[in-house]
Amino acid sequence: MNLDEAKEQFIQTWGTLGSNWGVNRTMAQIHALLMISPEAQSTEEIMEQLNISRGNTNMNIRELISWGLVHKELKPGERKEFFVAEKNIWEVAQCIIRERKRRELDPMRKGIENLSRVDGDRNDPKLKAYLEVVEEIKGIAEIADKVLSKFMVMEQTWFLKKVLKMFT
Repeated sequence: MNLDEAKEQFIQTWGTLGSNWGVNRTMAQIHALLMISPEAQSTEEIMEQLNISRGNTNMNIRELISWGLVHKELKPGERKEFFVAEKNIWEVAQCIIRERKRRELDPMRKGIENLSRVDGDRNDPKLKAYLEVVEEIKGIAEIADKVLSKFMVMEQTWFLKKVLKMFT
């Protein structure tokens, strides 16, 4: 496989992974392209390389910027906007986890908290069964929140040392 084929395969694979993780496929493909590009890319370059529309490109770049995965880069003498992706995979993982936590886990925890506020006789078997399930979900969500919060602030070297220690 030559470099162009490998790049195309990487972009397609990252796009598939992104869609499996609940991220728009095109957004993941743009992210992949920018991660493997040695220089910042303009909207037009992204459109051309991925064969996508301007609107689709702009919408997904804005989303990648909001996730903290991409940022604008100014080039002297150029009127176009250029974009570059975070290339440190540890930072990418932390950005993704932070955003997924904010968009998914935090609202779910709030919803579960509201669902646990039920009026009724606490001795009623139906209410007990309901509350047991809701409390179990709430407990798992709290554990997930703590784990993700810790992961977002830990350093890569510390984490890797701990993981390697588990396997030795």
